[in-house]
Amino acid sequence: MKEKEIKALVSLLDDDDTEVTTLVENKIRSMGKGIIPFLETEWEESFSPIAQRRIEELIHELQLGGMAERLVHWKNGGALDLLEGMSIIATYQYPDLNFQKLRDEIDQFRYDVWEQFGSEMSPVDQVKALNGVFYSVLGFGANTKNFHSASNSMINIVMESRRGNPITLCVIYMLIARKLQMPVYGVNLPNLFVLTYKRDTTQFYINVFNRGIIFSRTDIDHYIAQLNLSPKESFYQPCTHLEIVQRVLRNLIVSYEKAGEPEKIREVERLLMAMIDEE
Repeated sequence: MKEKEIKALVSLLDDDDTEVTTLVENKIRSMGKGIIPFLETEWEESFSPIAQRRIEELIHELQLGGMAERLVHWKNGGALDLLEGMSIIATYQYPDLNFQKLRDEIDQFRYDVWEQFGSEMSPVDQVKALNGVFYSVLGFGANTKNFHSASNSMINIVMESRRGNPITLCVIYMLIARKLQMPVYGVNLPNLFVLTYKRDTTQFYINVFNRGIIFSRTDIDHYIAQLNLSPKESFYQPCTHLEIVQRVLRNLIVSYEKAGEPEKIREVERLLMAMIDEE
């Protein structure tokens, strides 16, 4: 379809006939996310509040569909790049997010920690060195004041504000650690997300939400017992990047439940189900 034809189509969005506007909206949806830049231009040039509102809704729908496609593509590609998966989630609120900027910031964080590393450090000393930079120099910490805020699930906001929930702080910490060749992985505990350092016969755990405190398998035993749950091996072993991103989406759903935003709940549930249905 030529640009003039698309422009004529968009001009019908403020038509009084709902049958006409419905047909137009369906036609625009069928063109996919590639039409978004054109819609944004039309929004800027429009003098009709009705047309602008409908254009906004169409852009959001197309962006949401694009997000679902990217998440499924990421998953089907092996979910290898955790930062990419987290960045896709962040585009729900920040569609123009600069992914390369986030990658560059993680690289800078890694360099800040690397300067404190010694060549013969033990695993525990490596973690202590990372903790020193992560909390004292970079200033990361728990967002206890707004624990259920949706922003805690947006990695760009957590990297900017230096405040987040357990899982997003763990993701940033882990991304830095892995760039330093540290065998650090996520662990899916009930009601809490932590990290594990695991190499050969050495394994211990890191509570990033509590300033990187190191703890043991026995501590997890006690934690599970307090919750009156039966132990599962998944409570002690590394989880996948896919499981991390799925849990972030579930956290986002809880955030919108707390905020009373049913439409956003439905949209994030759609994103989550798109990933699960493809398994």
